[in-house]
Amino acid sequence: MIHDGLDALLHPSARYDALRCARHRAFIASRLLGSLTVLAAFPLHLAIRGVPTALEATVCGWLIAPILLSWFLSRTGRYEAASMLSSLAVAGLVMTVTMTTGGIESFAAVWLIVVPLEASLSASRRVVAFASVLALSCACLLIVLGHFQIVSAAQENPVLREMLTAFGVTSVTIYATALAFGGESLSRTGLSLLSAEDRYRLLAANISDVISRHHRNGEVQFISLAAESVLGTPVAQLLGHGLFDRVHVADRPAYLTALSDTARGGKACSVEFRVRRDIAPGREGGQGNSVDFIWVEMRCKPLEPVAETASPSQEGVVAVLRDVTERKNQEQALDLARTAAEQADASKTRFLAAMSHELRTPLNAIIGFSEMILQEDELMLNAARRKEYTQLINDSGQHLLSVVNGILDMSKLESGNFEITPEPFSPRDALLNCCDLLALKARDNAIDLVTRAPDNLPVMNGDPRAFRQIALNLVSNAIKFTERGGTVTVSAAVEGSRLVLSVADNGVGIAADDLKRIGDPFFQAGKTYERRHEGTGLGLSIVKSLVALHGGEMTVRSRVDEGTTVTVALPLTFTPPAPTASNVATLAPSRAVISDRASQVKRSA
Repeated sequence: MIHDGLDALLHPSARYDALRCARHRAFIASRLLGSLTVLAAFPLHLAIRGVPTALEATVCGWLIAPILLSWFLSRTGRYEAASMLSSLAVAGLVMTVTMTTGGIESFAAVWLIVVPLEASLSASRRVVAFASVLALSCACLLIVLGHFQIVSAAQENPVLREMLTAFGVTSVTIYATALAFGGESLSRTGLSLLSAEDRYRLLAANISDVISRHHRNGEVQFISLAAESVLGTPVAQLLGHGLFDRVHVADRPAYLTALSDTARGGKACSVEFRVRRDIAPGREGGQGNSVDFIWVEMRCKPLEPVAETASPSQEGVVAVLRDVTERKNQEQALDLARTAAEQADASKTRFLAAMSHELRTPLNAIIGFSEMILQEDELMLNAARRKEYTQLINDSGQHLLSVVNGILDMSKLESGNFEITPEPFSPRDALLNCCDLLALKARDNAIDLVTRAPDNLPVMNGDPRAFRQIALNLVSNAIKFTERGGTVTVSAAVEGSRLVLSVADNGVGIAADDLKRIGDPFFQAGKTYERRHEGTGLGLSIVKSLVALHGGEMTVRSRVDEGTTVTVALPLTFTPPAPTASNVATLAPSRAVISDRASQVKRSA
């Protein structure tokens, strides 16, 4: 009950520090006990001695004054100021008594020793120095006043003088003993706090998460040893602004904002950012002294204020950092899978839209013209008209075959079943042959087809069938999307160890948004319902896959209404990729097992 009553008198600033709380409680308790004892004894003194003298009344009032010191400490929490006022009160009481009882020779002069002893409990050098100077000054003052005989004469009765001296020494000894016990109690409290601090440090050093204390400007004031395993660097290099220097440049504003908002707003928050980690040689994934960035999640919480009048420089934040790189990688994988699923769904939609047109149109032509031929007697078709209808049916069938072949080729390429058969061939002859095949189509569309293939093109080692398909698809696409009167230029040249094939046109061009998706299966630039050209959208996709199988590169440059240039670079000598080692072993039964099973079959027969 008494303990709870004393805790209720403590200033709020002392309630968060156990050692500070013990000092305040001891200060208030000793002053209240002494003052209340004097108040309780004062009526008894009046009953025995009657009306007190002026000196007695002054001493009594002075002994009751510490109640005011307890009130001052309880209201302000200023322990040093209260300790200095207490030293002044004790010194003033001793000076009052000694000046009326013989000065420096008074029995009460020994109480000046109590002034610095009592100040030592404050654990403040400033308070101890003030109390020591005050006690010495009072002693010197008493000596000077005694020398000039300004103070009252000492007690002449030797018996009474000895009794007063014994009382002074005894009372000082008792009070000094009480101070010693108080100091020992505070010392035990400090040791228990150190033991608790050691336990907390042990916990902070052995958990996998990093615990740190920050200033509101991001400066690290403390960080646990777990940071060495998480970031691969000594703790000493992370103090101050060392951790901030390791935060990714793009994430530094979020890092500082979280710390500042937590320190000023007083609310917990969390932030995720990238931080640089050093990988030591010999560590998993480390080659030499390499560096990479990991994702960490930092949960911030403001420190409880030590005092109500704490300055902004004392504001701090406690943070817990956790490595969340694996979770971020999983989220990224989920995003990629979601994007791939969305692209697959879009490809399916494009495929259905393209197929509904590319299959239905020639099928309608085949069915319609074949029915007309079947009814040639009723329709009175002549031989020329039947030949025309038969040619249209053949053209539609050829178109259907090309669509199906394109889909089959694309499925083979995507499944990895398209085999490259390298052999020496002349790229110039293959290129000219492709251009000759498409020359009639270009002439019918009033398009000038220009071929620039130097005679000294070297023989290349690759798949001639795939090379022809690449050239045919590129040139036919250029003719298809070039308006009448336009030009398609096909050129080939050698750059280093690669053959560079370029197909340029001055046709409709491709928009910048569509240019990023060129080469996706079934994708066609522009909106499906606005298409003016037939096709499945597989031409460039097949070219892109074939070029990749040959170890080459394809680039597309285009502007709307200006034209498109597709450049393909293929190695002159195709090097097949190294076969991937399979981790699935085929187990064959031993000969003994086979012969044993054969004999069992014969016996059973």
